[in-house]
Amino acid sequence: MSEERLRVVAAAGLVVGALLGIAGTFAPSDQLRALAWGADGTSLIIGSAMLVVHHVRRGNELLAAGFLVFLAGETLIVAGSGMDLIASAPLLAAGAGLWAAGLALVSASPVMPGLVRLTGLIAAILFAVTAVQIFNGMGLTALSQPLPFFGYPFLAATLVGWAWVHVRSR
Repeated sequence: MSEERLRVVAAAGLVVGALLGIAGTFAPSDQLRALAWGADGTSLIIGSAMLVVHHVRRGNELLAAGFLVFLAGETLIVAGSGMDLIASAPLLAAGAGLWAAGLALVSASPVMPGLVRLTGLIAAILFAVTAVQIFNGMGLTALSQPLPFFGYPFLAATLVGWAWVHVRSR
């Protein structure tokens, strides 16, 4: 696959994932939420995998590692997308912890623009706190407010930022 096509597929996966993730959060039924989150997770996994390949080829090990860790977290998140929200809490905790680590790694790279790094860092902190809270026995679900609910807009903004960076790069 050409570099340009790889970047476009990756960007499309990130944007579709961001949009379906937000849509699933506001879905009127459990079935629609599960469908949106399942497709969201699959899109994010594909986009992240493409970015791992892209950045390994370019020698950007920090970015490749960040996208790989994010991908690992997303696999846990998507595994719980069709489950009851309470039953999926342990998967959410593990996935949110890996999301936080992946977001932090990507945000640490000077290759990303400052605004994208900032939104990624905010999302990383919010999801790290979410993971710690769930691991400490708080009864949070994927739709609990304030966390993780208010972390999703920062995640979506970061995903769109990652897509923009990779579409505009040559």
